[in-house]
Amino acid sequence: MARTFDIRRQTGFPAIAMACFILLYLPIILLVAYSFNAGSSVAVWEGFSWRWYASAWENDQVRAATVRSLILALSATVLATACAVPAALAMARPGRFKGQGLIFGLINQPLMVPEIVTAVALLIVFAAVKVATGYTGMGYLILAHSAFCIPFAYMPIKARLAGMDRALEQAGQDLYGTPFRVFLRITLPQLWPGILAGAMLAFVISLDDVVITEFVKSAGQDTLPTYMLGQLRRVVTPEVNAIATVLLGISVVMVVAFFFLSKSRK
Repeated sequence: MARTFDIRRQTGFPAIAMACFILLYLPIILLVAYSFNAGSSVAVWEGFSWRWYASAWENDQVRAATVRSLILALSATVLATACAVPAALAMARPGRFKGQGLIFGLINQPLMVPEIVTAVALLIVFAAVKVATGYTGMGYLILAHSAFCIPFAYMPIKARLAGMDRALEQAGQDLYGTPFRVFLRITLPQLWPGILAGAMLAFVISLDDVVITEFVKSAGQDTLPTYMLGQLRRVVTPEVNAIATVLLGISVVMVVAFFFLSKSRK
């Protein structure tokens, strides 16, 4: 009997896989470890300490950037999810229709185009709007993050809709339920896991974004990632490691929750 191809049985695969894991995760492990360094070096261990977490907590710039990042991420998540839900319903429920592939591509454009291209395009548009209106507030960042996060919220919702049994919705329609009532009483309760998963993924993407934020933000609108980037250009201390570790922890928690909510449920 012919043996099926299995990449795991190929010569050198375990060594290559182990090398990839080491290259991916060793720097992250070192970053987390040195965030607890008692000294000011990011390369020389001088003992365990919570010093840099306390320093970051007492830093007014860090606290302001944290509040700004959370407000931005929450606002972008709400807007992106609010756009993603009707988009997913419009794409999933009518079945195949003319132009569906084009619309799908337009919705997922931020995933296919390099982020730097999206950032430059948003910069050009918002610069013109700023000149015309004189407004330089956080609204531009919220709109930019929302537009960028829509496909990340859309994909889990669309996947959830594809796995739902339409018989319950059809039964509700047969019982003279209006489209809105059927959506509210039947579709939405089944769709909640996908909506929550999409919202959490959008939140993580917005919270961690650097490129679009760096291009769109005005003076005094640093988020945590852009603040860290600015600090790295000046002097590197374990305080940056501490901030990065906290962001990493938030991202890991959200991604794990996204994984469990995205699992198919009967």
